[in-house]
Amino acid sequence: MKFDVKYIVGFALILFSQGIKAQFYVGVQTGIGNIQSDVKGVRSATDIGGALKAGYIYSLTDHIGIGSGVEFAQYKQKVFLEQPSATLTNFEVDQTGSAFSYSVTTGNYKESQILQAIQIPLFLQYKKNINKGIDFNFRAGVKYFLPVNYKIKSSATTVKGVAYYPDVNLFIDNLPEYGFGNQTNYAASGEYNTKGILMSTFELGFTFEMGEKSALYAAMFLDSGYGTILDQKQNESYLSYNPTSSTDRKANGLYSTDKDATIKPVAFGLTLGWNFE
Repeated sequence: MKFDVKYIVGFALILFSQGIKAQFYVGVQTGIGNIQSDVKGVRSATDIGGALKAGYIYSLTDHIGIGSGVEFAQYKQKVFLEQPSATLTNFEVDQTGSAFSYSVTTGNYKESQILQAIQIPLFLQYKKNINKGIDFNFRAGVKYFLPVNYKIKSSATTVKGVAYYPDVNLFIDNLPEYGFGNQTNYAASGEYNTKGILMSTFELGFTFEMGEKSALYAAMFLDSGYGTILDQKQNESYLSYNPTSSTDRKANGLYSTDKDATIKPVAFGLTLGWNFE
């Protein structure tokens, strides 16, 4: 991964040094921005995402060019448990160092997610004139996807945390001063730990000449990540265990329950831009 990232960034800098010979562009993307997950027992509702982009395309021939730039992207979605009152269990350690099984049951749990990232594209472009002032364009390449932040807001009508100590066959469901018991109207914010990944990127569209050195660009795009953006060392409860209170639980998020899960961005929609020399 490190080699790939350095290669992309380094090549982009080489192109930038040749920027005086390039065609520059600015634009926006909008469409479905999905954060795909294979975490079991979880479903999501996708929202509209988008990106701001700027860059340049260096012409190698009349039809082929190579481009790069920088983009700021945002993905939004809501995540739910498939069963509204499901119970999820993981292992925790209390203040005395004793391990126990910690089960959390929530009512109507909902998680709002916002993922923001810097994207560095590197792509080849094929261009062909199909009519006076109109060119067909196809772009294909890769992007380095670097999350800036991945924030969540969690809420539930009820939360119940229960402990089971297998060594002594002991259940504890109502000891609030040690973090076990019930809570109503739960709300908290949190953030996922993330890392950068590579994405594939494709665009198919047209440019319409608007002047001697400028053109309007309209296209459809598809971006898909490889690997996972989640950077986690161990499984965690989606609402963390607080050893001193049952009403002040940190929101770790549903994706934290599986450290080996694949969490990746996928987006498709429309690009509208302006090319100029």
